[in-house]
Amino acid sequence: MNLLHYLKYFLFHAVGLLSVIAILAGGAWITFGLLAILVIYVLGDALCGDDTSTPDFKYPAILTFQLWLALPLLSVIVFSALWSVSSGDALGFGAVLSSLVSYDLIAARDATASVHHVSTWLITGLMIGMVGTITAHELTHRTWDPVSMLIGRWLLAFSFDTVFAIEHVYGHHRYVSTREDPATAPRGRNVYWHVLVSTLKGNRSAWRIEKRRLLRKGYAVLGWRNAVIRGHLMSALLVALAYLVGGLGAALFFIACALWGKALLEIVNYMEHYGMVRNPATPVQPRHSWNTNRRISSWAMFNLTRHSHHHAQGEVPYQDLKPYADAPMMIGGYLTTILVAMLPPLWHHLMTPKVQAWDRDYASAEELELAAQANAHSGIAALQKAR
Repeated sequence: MNLLHYLKYFLFHAVGLLSVIAILAGGAWITFGLLAILVIYVLGDALCGDDTSTPDFKYPAILTFQLWLALPLLSVIVFSALWSVSSGDALGFGAVLSSLVSYDLIAARDATASVHHVSTWLITGLMIGMVGTITAHELTHRTWDPVSMLIGRWLLAFSFDTVFAIEHVYGHHRYVSTREDPATAPRGRNVYWHVLVSTLKGNRSAWRIEKRRLLRKGYAVLGWRNAVIRGHLMSALLVALAYLVGGLGAALFFIACALWGKALLEIVNYMEHYGMVRNPATPVQPRHSWNTNRRISSWAMFNLTRHSHHHAQGEVPYQDLKPYADAPMMIGGYLTTILVAMLPPLWHHLMTPKVQAWDRDYASAEELELAAQANAHSGIAALQKAR
């Protein structure tokens, strides 16, 4: 057994612990922590190249346990963030920890300027997306494993998005890269509009899927068996717990962090399938997802980067996904691509040529017709004529 292949996925947990330390240190340390996280992902991906290894893991239970650890880790991150914006000392947390580390956490917190609380919000939402949603994405695909499903749904509750476990698995994977998929961004769409549209349509799709399931089994739609309703109640419970930690201010802060975490998911959806087309009657192929094999993103995101294989075979565990080096490639690693997507002029400048190359190098004859329609609607066709 090559221990490194198991240890590399603990980079994810190390980044989570770094965020806790930065938040609790208070003041400028919070902003330094945020910058450090950005450097780890963006500069790390730029300098460390690709990971195309496909090791044989003989102890997959270790890798599953790594996923399960995300729930206590995210709970600690969010609690630390809520404590850091509160005026009290819930559970005597600050006093006890200060005595253990010989650092006055309460004084550091009370001296923290508002600008650094903004950094706390950015870090916490980022961790809700990375520690919560990315891990939940893997866990909620394991529909045969009730423990993984339960942990995955609780992780999604932190971003008010337990419906992801329904819509993503039973909707998105069926309709990916088609007009019927809320998560697939058509050519020319602005990322901020996509966050709103995909959220609303995704929730509506999840309700319809769950309604069909319940009616098929003869259950009432408005009842405790409805996973959409239960999921929203899970998120409401987390808001109530945030209120207990630090009052109304902490509850509102948690809501803001959750919405930022949810927005990150939709930004990721935006960049994973942007501009791709497919007839929903045809099988999903590796070419219908933007891929990347950047090393740091792959290690710290449980191979979410190998998205082309994931959509071709959604049931394959993350450690067994293949790199598909010949698949269509993203601009860079995940966080790098997220940052570019949040700058629409830069995004369209860089992605329009990639979408045109996808049409040329990957599209089937039928998809070329769909692409031509999409180009005409988005304005890409006019750009092609200009060139």
